[in-house]
Amino acid sequence: MTDGYAIETHGLRKTYGSHHAVNGLDLAVARGEVFALLGPNGAGKTTTVEMLEGYRKRDGGEVRVLGEDPQRRTLAWRARIGIVLQSTGEFEELSVEEVVRHFAAYYSDPDEPARVIERVGLQDKRKARAKVLSGGQRRRLDVALGIIGRPELLFLDEPTTGFDPQARREFWELIRDLAAGGTTILLTTHYLDEAETLADRVGVIAGGRLIEVATPASLGGRGSAAAKVRWTGPHGPEVRDTDTPATFVAKLVDEFGGEVPDLVVSRPSLEDVYLSMIKPTEDQ
Repeated sequence: MTDGYAIETHGLRKTYGSHHAVNGLDLAVARGEVFALLGPNGAGKTTTVEMLEGYRKRDGGEVRVLGEDPQRRTLAWRARIGIVLQSTGEFEELSVEEVVRHFAAYYSDPDEPARVIERVGLQDKRKARAKVLSGGQRRRLDVALGIIGRPELLFLDEPTTGFDPQARREFWELIRDLAAGGTTILLTTHYLDEAETLADRVGVIAGGRLIEVATPASLGGRGSAAAKVRWTGPHGPEVRDTDTPATFVAKLVDEFGGEVPDLVVSRPSLEDVYLSMIKPTEDQ
């Protein structure tokens, strides 16, 4: 294991009786990387992340998070980690400013609460009680609590579940800002567009095993997959799979003498390849 990785596991295992929740998982996340862990419910995502955070003991394998074993976590190590759960929900009567200042007191060298509140876009709500915040604003408060200790590594668990489209995109901008500042981010999400937008790399986990790790553009051979060309011909809609879409479209343009009606050229989406990868495990 090397210091070049924020997270590194070899043969990580967790069992419950005869059930292998995590079964020999090898993973390496570089420092400064945004890594998305994808998988269906029950795939082992949450168990894996909880072992990385030090909240659940492993039954086998090696783990290093920021160079240390999470099972032997110290206060100094925990101060380097930020965790954003799906909801805090315990400070409804406190103002945004009061909650953030309360959490800042847990750290020896916290960020300035006013700066963090501004960074997550809640400066106009700093005096508002947590219970009156919208869903998107509550999520921003959760992130504020996760980053108040200036973490080197931030865990995000389903960060935008329940968000409307505008709130999701605003949250994505916040994550991009954190990543640009050098924070390593590991997120779990069911939104494939979110993973494609934010992640440098994605890992697909199913049945407790890591099936593949790749960039969103190359996962499952997506980057080299045949393109699908759709258009409307003299006798109705037509479709053709081709490895040379530019050449094929040029021929269509020549045949039609110009614009090709309803022309669409596409390769498999991230969702397409993801679903094909997890289907065998779901069918078992």
